[in-house]
Amino acid sequence: MSYPFLPKINTITFNGLIKQTHNFFDNLPDSRKGAPQTKYSVKDAALSALSIFFMQCPSFLAYQRDMQDKKGTNNAKSLFLIDKIPSDNWIRTLLDPVAPEYFYPMFDYVFEILKQTNRLDKYKSINGNLLIPLDGTGYFSSNTIHCEKCTVKTHKNGSKSYYHSVITPVIVSPSNNNVISLEPEFIFPQDGHKKQDCENTAAKRWILKYSKRYKELGVTILGDDLYSRQPLCELILDEDLNFILVCKPTSHKTLYEWINFLDTGNITTVKTKHCKGKKTRIYTYRFVNEVPLRDGEDALKVNWCELTITNEKGEKTYQCSWVTNHLINKENLVELVKAARARWKVENENNNTLKTKGYNLEHNFGHGKEYLSSTLVTLNLLAFLLHTLMDLMDSKYQLIRQKLGTRKTIFQDFRALTRYLVFDSWDDLLIFMMEKLEIIQNIANSDEIIIFDTG
Repeated sequence: MSYPFLPKINTITFNGLIKQTHNFFDNLPDSRKGAPQTKYSVKDAALSALSIFFMQCPSFLAYQRDMQDKKGTNNAKSLFLIDKIPSDNWIRTLLDPVAPEYFYPMFDYVFEILKQTNRLDKYKSINGNLLIPLDGTGYFSSNTIHCEKCTVKTHKNGSKSYYHSVITPVIVSPSNNNVISLEPEFIFPQDGHKKQDCENTAAKRWILKYSKRYKELGVTILGDDLYSRQPLCELILDEDLNFILVCKPTSHKTLYEWINFLDTGNITTVKTKHCKGKKTRIYTYRFVNEVPLRDGEDALKVNWCELTITNEKGEKTYQCSWVTNHLINKENLVELVKAARARWKVENENNNTLKTKGYNLEHNFGHGKEYLSSTLVTLNLLAFLLHTLMDLMDSKYQLIRQKLGTRKTIFQDFRALTRYLVFDSWDDLLIFMMEKLEIIQNIANSDEIIIFDTG
């Protein structure tokens, strides 16, 4: 799918983005046979679910139904273009048959916006690469509720637990706290496979699906020790991607036998001193190129590096090591390790944010019988991505955020204002806030800054 841009586009608006989301949702399938048996459309159900995640307010739709009764209009319609607001049960019923993949074009759309407006340039790291860490996280668990797509764990006492998990790839930068969400990959039983799915296998699927899209920009895959196995490393290289992966001595005995066998002349050591206030830290880097990842004649040769941080007393406060296909030298060593350590952002700035900062990823919004649980997670991830895009590109939103300080405060105000007042558009809401906050408005009010042909 291509998204041709108008020339000289530097920004986007809430209005234009929601309109584009509305257009994408026109393509959602309706599993009901013949004419729909209800007044609600699948698109309205999807937009309604997205609005709840976007506003981070489970009661948003209830407030808008009440507003519709009292005022004859509501913000669900004006801000999210929802024609008729379905009940929570109807949202679950209508979305259960809709696979999460139907929402993935919106992730691609946002990526294209960032790429064609050069916003991704600030995320480039080692050798001009974008860093994409892969990491699995759980979003549902129960001892009773389950479906055919659940992963099943049998305990020693014979009882079973059922859970769902997903890989949540993001683009990260060592110098930027905003992460850019990409299409997720769900970990659940695959057609034609008897074995249960696992994180490593799901990671391979994601790489095979999306490497062609991202490799032209230069990509380095980041991952924990689970990923630094030869089959996955070879797949990454076969797909013209790069990798920097955590590599522990306990799981890579052959590699560390080589490291320990090499004398100090073969391993390069670099030390740097870092002072912050009264605290001093010594960073000790070690690296060597061309060592075998595993035992055997077919072992992949990788480049290895390690960082150990000690305090003034010589006490170790941090240690980690990685393998990579990037050639390591003294000139790029520090940058490479910074890139490697950016992997934690997929946990802290992404998964942890989604679980504890208003998105409530682990909350059971609805399990369903087919795709409901994973589809709702996808819409939650999409809301998070749209918030990030506003942080990066919406000028009015940026001015308000500078004044209020945090995203959390902005959305608290969004929720309060939209409960009591009706706004004709996102532009009207943002301008209202700017006026009340006495922010000088010097930005055009156009909501048609960005237009795409969605095919």
